Amino acid sequence: MNHHPTTRSCIALSIALLLGTFALPGCGASDATGGGGALGGSGGETGSASGGNDGFAGLGVSGSQDFGLFRAILEAGEIPGSDTIDHVGFFAEHKLEFPAPECGEDVCLHGSLGVLGNLMTGTACTMVMFGMNTPLDPEEIERPPLNLVLAIDTSGSMGGDAIKSVRVGLQLMLAHLQPQDRISLVTYSDTAQVVFEDLGVDENDAMATMISELEAGGATNIYEGLYLALDTVAQHAAPDRQNRVILLSDGIATKGITSEAKIVKLAETYASQGVGISAIGVGEQFDVSLMRAIGEKGAGNFYFLDDVDAVTEVFTDEVNAFLVPIALDIRIHFGVGPGYVVRDAYGTSGWQPMEHGGSIEIPALFLAGRTDDTEPATEGRRGGGGAILVEVMPVATEVDEGDIHDVGNITVTWIDPATGGLMGESFVPPEGGTGGPTEFTQNTIVTNPNVPGTWPEEGTFTDKTSEKGFVMLNLYVAFKMAAEAAESGNFDSASGILEAIRPNLVTWLEGTPDADIEDDLVYVDLFIDVLAKEQPVPIAPPEPWPMGD
Repeated sequence: MNHHPTTRSCIALSIALLLGTFALPGCGASDATGGGGALGGSGGETGSASGGNDGFAGLGVSGSQDFGLFRAILEAGEIPGSDTIDHVGFFAEHKLEFPAPECGEDVCLHGSLGVLGNLMTGTACTMVMFGMNTPLDPEEIERPPLNLVLAIDTSGSMGGDAIKSVRVGLQLMLAHLQPQDRISLVTYSDTAQVVFEDLGVDENDAMATMISELEAGGATNIYEGLYLALDTVAQHAAPDRQNRVILLSDGIATKGITSEAKIVKLAETYASQGVGISAIGVGEQFDVSLMRAIGEKGAGNFYFLDDVDAVTEVFTDEVNAFLVPIALDIRIHFGVGPGYVVRDAYGTSGWQPMEHGGSIEIPALFLAGRTDDTEPATEGRRGGGGAILVEVMPVATEVDEGDIHDVGNITVTWIDPATGGLMGESFVPPEGGTGGPTEFTQNTIVTNPNVPGTWPEEGTFTDKTSEKGFVMLNLYVAFKMAAEAAESGNFDSASGILEAIRPNLVTWLEGTPDADIEDDLVYVDLFIDVLAKEQPVPIAPPEPWPMGD
């Protein structure tokens, strides 16, 4: 049996975050009381939002986009490493239907609650979910013209199907360019070189010919390839254009400057000057940690290309919705209620814990491609948008009667991209504007009708959307724990974790059909089948959030 190493992880398009604190009983504690884990009840326990408002796009953070590598390894009949799945990437491939975005702005904040026993051991779990959506239509939004440089890895490992797929994707991208766009192509192996520079759509045939002639050979000098691409885009930067770089690689830096910190710092420096950088990893051997960090710090996106369909989706979508930031310099603050503490933080490297909550800084928000949760996107599940999932824990302390139902207060601020922010001079102020950045602020409070640590048999859920968020969280933790257990050779525990959550997923889906969770269940079964080759004897799973963790 092949076991993929733990040096890879894929994270995603969505704002997905689970918050928490330390050394206190959490979802694995046994001191809270409730009706167990009877997920799939009536829902709608605490609010009027119903979820299911089809047709509105979610918003995704700069950073990673999918968990395709984890899926691809399972589909190949192998055991994925624990770092091949990441909560941000996993959540990003789930479309969450928040209430209609009627806040009157391009970004609308929503908050909700979920309380129930976790889906593996049944012990208490309290989750706050807050997400953002937009009234903007990804199909109709007009993006600014591009000053785009493609930096393509043509090292020896890109030979065969990899370079063929890239050629196909680049050719497809040409068909989605607009008349005002300007494109450059940089390739890198032992060294980097400019293949063509600052061409427009009237020269598509010439660009297509040069793309078709791309060949693979040599080592992987990612730093030089990225530097030349960034220098090229800077030479042609214009205030009325999106100045962007797309970096593609299938491997690990083996030539030139190989320090991840230096490569990421290069991306971060140019991002602060208005150049957005997206990273695309091809195959199963690329340096996910590096590519993810480039996308995140570069105020762009990160993708894993697992097949030809993904090539089509990523290259075409990157030119369309995913290149258009809806908000810049986003700052989120979560203040926890007096009856709770926050347990741990997932979903972004930008989380900063505070005494009574925490904060996050995100360079940019992008339109998510999917506007409907009834089925995954035709070419894949990317573009679901996202949610912030906050695990909080009741504390044994006296709380004033007026505060006992307060769970958390969420505040988000952001900058209008047309007026400034991270992208700065890359944008022209609107006519009549002063040129200074315009900041927006929204706030929402999440409450619990029950005393902290208690819930009815069917659980306490604001709506079906918060139920789905609860299921997503539990699924991610189950996948992660199972991968970690299998990595250490503990196949009995890995199998037990998946076998424990599976019937709860089936029960929930019987009452709440959902295409995303149904697809997740496929991979639960694939994981169980892969583990079966090791002839495990499933054992009871450990607490997913153990006391004192």
